[in-house]
Amino acid sequence: MQGPFADLEESAITRAIIGSFVQDFTASLELDCAIVGAGPSGLTAARLIAEKGYQVAVFERQLHVGGGMWAGGMLFPRVVIEPEARRLFDDIGIRMREWEEGYLVADPVEAVSKSAAAALDLGARIWVGLNVEDVVIRGDDRVAGVVINWHAVEQARLHVDPMALRAKVVIDASGHDASVCRTVIRKIPGARMCSPEGDVPGEKPMWAAVGERVLVENTREVYPGLLVAGMAANAVAAGPRMGAAFGGMLLSGERAAELACQLADAVTL
Repeated sequence: MQGPFADLEESAITRAIIGSFVQDFTASLELDCAIVGAGPSGLTAARLIAEKGYQVAVFERQLHVGGGMWAGGMLFPRVVIEPEARRLFDDIGIRMREWEEGYLVADPVEAVSKSAAAALDLGARIWVGLNVEDVVIRGDDRVAGVVINWHAVEQARLHVDPMALRAKVVIDASGHDASVCRTVIRKIPGARMCSPEGDVPGEKPMWAAVGERVLVENTREVYPGLLVAGMAANAVAAGPRMGAAFGGMLLSGERAAELACQLADAVTL
Protein backbone atom coordinates (compact mmCIF):
# COMPACT_ATOMS: atom_id res chain seq x y z
CA MET A 1 0.00 0.00 0.00
CA GLN A 2 1.26 3.45 -0.88
CA GLY A 3 0.21 7.02 -0.15
CA PRO A 4 -0.76 8.87 3.05
CA PHE A 5 -0.87 6.73 6.19
CA ALA A 6 0.73 3.81 4.35
CA ASP A 7 3.04 3.09 7.31
CA LEU A 8 0.32 3.35 9.97
CA GLU A 9 0.32 0.16 12.03
CA GLU A 10 -2.22 -0.75 14.73
CA SER A 11 0.19 -2.17 17.28
CA ALA A 12 2.40 0.93 16.96
CA ILE A 13 -0.61 3.10 17.81
CA THR A 14 -1.23 0.95 20.88
CA ARG A 15 2.43 1.17 21.94
CA ALA A 16 2.33 4.96 21.60
CA ILE A 17 -0.76 5.25 23.77
CA ILE A 18 0.31 2.83 26.50
CA GLY A 19 3.95 3.84 26.55
CA SER A 20 3.34 7.58 26.69
CA PHE A 21 0.62 7.21 29.33
CA VAL A 22 2.80 5.10 31.61
CA GLN A 23 5.72 7.47 31.17
CA ASP A 24 3.66 10.57 31.93
CA PHE A 25 1.59 9.04 34.72
CA THR A 26 4.72 7.80 36.49
CA ALA A 27 5.69 11.46 36.87
CA SER A 28 2.53 11.96 38.95
CA LEU A 29 3.27 9.28 41.54
CA GLU A 30 4.97 11.72 43.92
CA LEU A 31 3.45 15.18 43.97
CA ASP A 32 3.61 18.39 45.90
CA CYS A 33 -0.16 18.65 45.52
CA ALA A 34 -2.92 16.33 44.35
CA ILE A 35 -6.20 18.05 43.48
CA VAL A 36 -9.43 16.05 43.43
CA GLY A 37 -11.86 17.59 40.95
CA ALA A 38 -11.27 19.63 37.79
CA GLY A 39 -13.94 22.25 38.32
CA PRO A 40 -13.22 25.99 38.32
CA SER A 41 -11.58 26.02 41.77
CA GLY A 42 -9.49 22.93 41.05
CA LEU A 43 -8.29 24.20 37.68
CA THR A 44 -7.47 27.63 39.10
CA ALA A 45 -5.53 26.10 41.99
CA ALA A 46 -3.64 23.78 39.63
CA ARG A 47 -2.61 26.65 37.37
CA LEU A 48 -1.37 28.85 40.20
CA ILE A 49 0.46 26.02 41.97
CA ALA A 50 2.16 24.95 38.75
CA GLU A 51 3.06 28.57 38.00
CA LYS A 52 5.14 28.59 41.19
CA GLY A 53 7.06 25.52 40.10
CA TYR A 54 5.39 22.85 42.22
CA GLN A 55 4.47 19.38 40.95
CA VAL A 56 0.67 19.25 40.80
CA ALA A 57 -1.86 16.92 39.23
CA VAL A 58 -5.66 17.03 39.04
CA PHE A 59 -7.75 13.87 39.21
CA GLU A 60 -11.21 14.11 37.64
CA ARG A 61 -13.64 11.19 37.69
CA GLN A 62 -15.54 12.34 34.60
CA LEU A 63 -14.11 12.24 31.09
CA HIS A 64 -14.30 16.03 30.89
CA VAL A 65 -13.08 18.92 32.98
CA GLY A 66 -14.97 22.01 34.12
CA GLY A 67 -17.35 20.64 36.73
CA GLY A 68 -20.60 22.56 36.88
CA MET A 69 -19.31 25.46 34.81
CA TRP A 70 -20.08 23.87 31.42
CA ALA A 71 -23.85 24.10 31.75
CA GLY A 72 -23.97 27.69 32.99
CA GLY A 73 -27.27 28.37 34.71
CA MET A 74 -30.00 25.81 33.98
CA LEU A 75 -28.38 24.90 30.63
CA PHE A 76 -28.14 28.54 29.54
CA PRO A 77 -24.42 28.54 28.66
CA ARG A 78 -23.34 31.69 30.43
CA VAL A 79 -21.69 32.20 33.83
CA VAL A 80 -21.48 35.26 36.03
CA ILE A 81 -18.16 36.47 37.42
CA GLU A 82 -17.89 39.25 39.97
CA PRO A 83 -15.38 42.08 39.40
CA GLU A 84 -13.33 40.96 42.42
CA ALA A 85 -12.35 37.78 40.56
CA ARG A 86 -11.99 39.28 37.09
CA ARG A 87 -8.18 39.31 37.17
CA LEU A 88 -8.07 35.50 37.39
CA PHE A 89 -9.84 35.25 34.04
CA ASP A 90 -8.04 38.27 32.56
CA ASP A 91 -4.71 36.56 33.28
CA ILE A 92 -5.53 33.70 30.90
CA GLY A 93 -7.35 35.67 28.22
CA ILE A 94 -10.95 34.73 28.98
CA ARG A 95 -13.25 37.36 27.51
CA MET A 96 -15.97 38.88 29.68
CA ARG A 97 -18.53 41.58 29.15
CA GLU A 98 -20.22 43.72 31.75
CA TRP A 99 -23.93 43.01 31.72
CA GLU A 100 -24.72 45.50 34.43
CA GLU A 101 -22.64 46.98 37.22
CA GLY A 102 -21.11 44.22 39.32
CA TYR A 103 -22.03 41.40 36.92
CA LEU A 104 -19.59 40.15 34.29
CA VAL A 105 -20.70 37.41 31.88
CA ALA A 106 -18.42 34.76 30.36
CA ASP A 107 -18.86 31.86 27.97
CA PRO A 108 -18.32 28.63 29.97
CA VAL A 109 -16.85 26.76 26.99
CA GLU A 110 -14.16 29.40 26.63
CA ALA A 111 -13.69 29.62 30.40
CA VAL A 112 -13.22 25.89 30.90
CA SER A 113 -11.06 25.37 27.82
CA LYS A 114 -8.68 28.23 28.58
CA SER A 115 -8.51 27.39 32.30
CA ALA A 116 -7.49 23.81 31.53
CA ALA A 117 -5.07 24.83 28.78
CA ALA A 118 -3.42 27.43 31.00
CA ALA A 119 -2.86 24.89 33.79
CA LEU A 120 -1.44 22.35 31.35
CA ASP A 121 0.82 24.92 29.69
CA LEU A 122 2.39 25.69 33.08
CA GLY A 123 3.12 22.03 33.80
CA ALA A 124 0.11 20.80 35.74
CA ARG A 125 -1.20 17.39 34.76
CA ILE A 126 -4.91 16.65 34.45
CA TRP A 127 -6.07 13.05 34.55
CA VAL A 128 -9.67 12.33 33.56
CA GLY A 129 -11.72 9.19 34.17
CA LEU A 130 -9.92 8.60 37.47
CA ASN A 131 -11.83 8.43 40.74
CA VAL A 132 -10.19 9.15 44.09
CA GLU A 133 -11.75 6.53 46.34
CA ASP A 134 -9.53 6.80 49.41
CA VAL A 135 -6.58 8.64 50.90
CA VAL A 136 -3.13 7.57 52.01
CA ILE A 137 -2.46 8.17 55.72
CA ARG A 138 0.83 8.19 57.58
CA GLY A 139 1.52 7.53 61.26
CA ASP A 140 0.73 11.01 62.45
CA ASP A 141 -2.74 10.77 60.86
CA ARG A 142 -1.74 13.15 58.11
CA VAL A 143 -3.20 12.80 54.63
CA ALA A 144 -0.20 11.84 52.52
CA GLY A 145 -1.67 10.92 49.14
CA VAL A 146 -4.68 9.58 47.28
CA VAL A 147 -5.95 6.15 46.23
CA ILE A 148 -7.26 5.99 42.68
CA ASN A 149 -9.20 3.72 40.38
CA TRP A 150 -10.89 4.09 37.03
CA HIS A 151 -14.32 5.65 37.39
CA ALA A 152 -15.61 3.07 34.91
CA VAL A 153 -14.59 0.35 37.37
CA GLU A 154 -16.59 2.05 40.10
CA GLN A 155 -19.63 2.41 37.85
CA ALA A 156 -19.47 -1.24 36.80
CA ARG A 157 -19.13 -2.32 40.46
CA LEU A 158 -16.14 -4.47 39.63
CA HIS A 159 -13.88 -5.74 42.40
CA VAL A 160 -10.61 -4.25 41.18
CA ASP A 161 -7.95 -3.15 43.61
CA PRO A 162 -6.92 0.50 43.32
CA MET A 163 -3.45 2.04 43.25
CA ALA A 164 -2.02 4.94 45.21
CA LEU A 165 0.30 7.89 44.87
CA ARG A 166 1.96 10.18 47.37
CA ALA A 167 1.30 13.90 47.76
CA LYS A 168 2.47 16.44 50.30
CA VAL A 169 -0.94 18.15 50.15
CA VAL A 170 -4.35 17.08 48.89
CA ILE A 171 -7.06 19.55 47.87
CA ASP A 172 -10.65 18.34 47.94
CA ALA A 173 -12.22 20.31 45.10
CA SER A 174 -14.80 17.62 44.39
CA GLY A 175 -17.80 19.95 44.59
CA HIS A 176 -21.00 19.50 46.54
CA ASP A 177 -20.09 15.94 47.55
CA ALA A 178 -16.84 16.88 49.34
CA SER A 179 -16.04 13.23 48.68
CA VAL A 180 -12.49 13.20 50.06
CA CYS A 181 -13.59 14.80 53.32
CA ARG A 182 -16.44 12.31 53.68
CA THR A 183 -13.98 9.46 53.15
CA VAL A 184 -11.64 10.76 55.85
CA ILE A 185 -14.50 11.14 58.33
CA ARG A 186 -15.83 7.68 57.54
CA LYS A 187 -12.48 5.91 57.76
CA ILE A 188 -10.62 7.72 60.54
CA PRO A 189 -12.31 7.46 63.97
CA GLY A 190 -12.57 10.84 65.63
CA ALA A 191 -11.68 12.82 62.52
CA ARG A 192 -13.12 16.33 62.63
CA MET A 193 -13.57 18.89 59.89
CA CYS A 194 -15.29 22.23 60.51
CA SER A 195 -18.45 20.75 62.05
CA PRO A 196 -18.43 20.05 65.83
CA GLU A 197 -20.33 16.85 65.04
CA GLY A 198 -17.49 15.72 62.81
CA ASP A 199 -19.57 15.26 59.68
CA VAL A 200 -19.99 17.06 56.36
CA PRO A 201 -23.30 18.89 56.78
CA GLY A 202 -23.56 20.01 53.15
CA GLU A 203 -24.28 23.49 51.91
CA LYS A 204 -27.24 25.55 53.04
CA PRO A 205 -29.96 26.86 50.69
CA MET A 206 -29.04 29.46 48.12
CA TRP A 207 -27.93 32.91 49.26
CA ALA A 208 -25.54 34.07 46.57
CA ALA A 209 -24.02 37.08 48.34
CA VAL A 210 -23.22 35.18 51.53
CA GLY A 211 -22.21 32.00 49.72
CA GLU A 212 -19.68 33.84 47.59
CA ARG A 213 -18.29 35.82 50.52
CA VAL A 214 -17.73 32.90 52.88
CA LEU A 215 -16.39 30.57 50.20
CA VAL A 216 -12.89 32.01 50.42
CA GLU A 217 -13.08 32.06 54.24
CA ASN A 218 -14.06 28.39 54.21
CA THR A 219 -11.11 27.46 51.97
CA ARG A 220 -8.75 26.04 54.55
CA GLU A 221 -6.91 23.02 55.89
CA VAL A 222 -9.64 20.90 57.50
CA TYR A 223 -7.47 17.91 58.40
CA PRO A 224 -3.68 17.62 58.42
CA GLY A 225 -2.59 17.61 54.79
CA LEU A 226 -6.12 18.09 53.44
CA LEU A 227 -7.48 21.38 52.10
CA VAL A 228 -10.95 22.15 50.78
CA ALA A 229 -11.76 24.46 47.88
CA GLY A 230 -14.82 25.42 45.85
CA MET A 231 -18.19 24.01 46.81
CA ALA A 232 -16.49 21.32 48.89
CA ALA A 233 -15.43 24.14 51.23
CA ASN A 234 -18.98 25.39 51.68
CA ALA A 235 -20.29 21.83 52.01
CA VAL A 236 -17.89 21.12 54.87
CA ALA A 237 -18.60 24.46 56.60
CA ALA A 238 -22.36 24.54 55.84
CA GLY A 239 -22.10 27.71 53.76
CA PRO A 240 -24.90 28.70 51.37
CA ARG A 241 -24.86 27.73 47.71
CA MET A 242 -24.68 30.50 45.14
CA GLY A 243 -25.85 29.13 41.80
CA ALA A 244 -24.17 30.07 38.55
CA ALA A 245 -21.92 32.80 40.00
CA PHE A 246 -18.33 31.60 39.83
CA GLY A 247 -16.15 34.42 41.14
CA GLY A 248 -15.96 32.84 44.57
CA MET A 249 -14.88 29.56 43.00
CA LEU A 250 -11.93 31.23 41.30
CA LEU A 251 -10.90 33.11 44.44
CA SER A 252 -11.23 29.91 46.47
CA GLY A 253 -8.89 28.16 44.03
CA GLU A 254 -6.42 31.02 44.40
CA ARG A 255 -6.56 30.78 48.19
CA ALA A 256 -6.17 26.99 48.09
CA ALA A 257 -3.09 27.38 45.90
CA GLU A 258 -1.51 29.79 48.40
CA LEU A 259 -2.16 27.44 51.31
CA ALA A 260 -1.06 24.35 49.39
CA CYS A 261 2.31 25.88 48.52
CA GLN A 262 2.87 26.89 52.15
CA LEU A 263 2.04 23.41 53.41
CA ALA A 264 4.08 21.65 50.73
CA ASP A 265 7.16 23.62 51.76
CA ALA A 266 6.85 22.21 55.27
CA VAL A 267 6.44 18.53 54.30
CA THR A 268 8.91 15.91 53.08
CA LEU A 269 7.64 12.84 51.22
